Amino acid sequence: MGGKQIKNLSTDVLIVGAGGAGMSAAISAAQAGQRVMLVDRSLIGRGGATIMAQMTVAVALGEQVPDDWRYHYADTLKAGRGLCSEPLARLLCEKGVDAIRLMDDWGTGWARADGHMVQAHAPGHDRPRCVYVDYLNTGPAVAKTLRTQVAQNDAIERLGDILVVDLLVHAGRVVGAVALHLTTGDVLVIRAGAVIVATGGLTRLYKRNSASLNMGGDGYALAARAGAQLIDMEFVQFFPIGHLAPRLVGFDPIMWDPFRYKLGGRLLNGLGEEFVEKYGHQAEKEGYTVTRDAATYAILKEVEAGRGSPAGGAYLSFEHVPEAELRKAFGPIIDKLAANGIDLTKGPIEVAPIAHYHMGGVKVDVDMQTDVPGLLAAGEAVGGANGANRLSGNAITEAITFGLQAGRTAAAYNATQDRVGADVVDALAQPVVKALLTPSEATSSGAGSAMTTRPNVAAQIARLQAIMQSDVGPFRTKQGLERALQALAQMRAEVGDAVAGGDGPQDPVQIDALDLRNMLMVAEAVTQCALARTESRGAHQREDFPAMDDAWVLNQMLVWREGRWVLTQRPIERLDDTHAVTAPAGVAG
Repeated sequence: MGGKQIKNLSTDVLIVGAGGAGMSAAISAAQAGQRVMLVDRSLIGRGGATIMAQMTVAVALGEQVPDDWRYHYADTLKAGRGLCSEPLARLLCEKGVDAIRLMDDWGTGWARADGHMVQAHAPGHDRPRCVYVDYLNTGPAVAKTLRTQVAQNDAIERLGDILVVDLLVHAGRVVGAVALHLTTGDVLVIRAGAVIVATGGLTRLYKRNSASLNMGGDGYALAARAGAQLIDMEFVQFFPIGHLAPRLVGFDPIMWDPFRYKLGGRLLNGLGEEFVEKYGHQAEKEGYTVTRDAATYAILKEVEAGRGSPAGGAYLSFEHVPEAELRKAFGPIIDKLAANGIDLTKGPIEVAPIAHYHMGGVKVDVDMQTDVPGLLAAGEAVGGANGANRLSGNAITEAITFGLQAGRTAAAYNATQDRVGADVVDALAQPVVKALLTPSEATSSGAGSAMTTRPNVAAQIARLQAIMQSDVGPFRTKQGLERALQALAQMRAEVGDAVAGGDGPQDPVQIDALDLRNMLMVAEAVTQCALARTESRGAHQREDFPAMDDAWVLNQMLVWREGRWVLTQRPIERLDDTHAVTAPAGVAG
């Protein structure tokens, strides 16, 4: 086994993923008196989506204009095109107010003017509602705030470079996990009273994406193999104005959004014409007002018609904005852009849609519990709250709010459970441990001989990304989706779905193979749901079914059984009369 060891660990609450949702969950579970183990395949608090987020945070604080969470809730439902889980959407909007004020108390440093938090007017909102930290620093500031809180709590054990391979289920209840320590190659068997999946989304499935490398849908696959349901996996949000050209180093590709709606950046086709209104939307005379799915559609249709920019997208122009206003809005970023050869006063940049966020995910209740006891989810790993299209600014609010709730619930659950014995957990873990410690197939037949070629798993991942980009992207057809399913099935036949063995610490082939195992499973989930939904709604657009269909005001549910997905539909989760939301009096927009 090449010196690799098996290590046995134990905790009350195991949290998989240490972005905004995972760190929030760790803080609240620890504050409730539980021992917490926070693991991430990257550095704690420095991987995933939260730290990359340079956008705004939607919350009805009413700091600049009168507001109420119920208006935020109404906008969230509208953006979700009728598919939002009403209880989850209410939780996001109502409890998000306390969550973001808590972040303020912890020193996040939201931008202020005249003693109040500044709130920007983002697309899809009925009023200025989105807080931010100046100069694209929102995500890093949120992550730093949470890292500080985590570091100050001795009840939270932090383990980086940990790739969780499978969850362990005993008598229908999640009791732990098996993980690979990437630095040493050691295998960890972790016994836990409760497990929270906070691994983010799946946008790494696409060739063109804004994700970090750990956003390949790991959490969806982990939860599904443990028996949890997934919901609405077809809804992948493509951010319309991801950076395309010229080459830009050291920036998030989705950095242009806040400046577009702050300064009224103009979207132009290759002929220099504004075009959004051609597709049934009002001309954007007062800034950025069109929702992401609508803007994505308009850009790709112009490209399809031969009116795209040279690199295959659209132009985004700030040339009409005075240089003084550009410098005020962009601050020091103007000089960094200049170092990349970009002068916004002299010409546009090129942008195009990029896979950015996933509305679907693990099905949970308002306490973040799945239907598998002991298993919870938080943040982007959760599906349902945002329906068919996420409202701008809801992502960080959701991560923190759902994370805090998941931590509280996991702590309360664990406090009432008898812990399963270590011997039971060890026995459950043995098949996965054995597979992880099995040497790879690469062998040498003697001095000077060539080593047997190991599978080129990185090429397989690139192949999967190309399939998804081509046939399961922003615009879909029956023919393309069926072609994708066939190609994915062929890949599964070639690579299988067994746990991959390795050759020691940081074995890239083993890591890629473990990633591909999850990515294939999740790609099939997205594609099957997309093929079944014969309409266009929100982020799911079918060229062969271009209209919304009232018959499809349904959620799609997936369960993993005997190596394949079982798909069903069910009515939207509505609030009961006791929790019905009515508009407040006296808070006009």
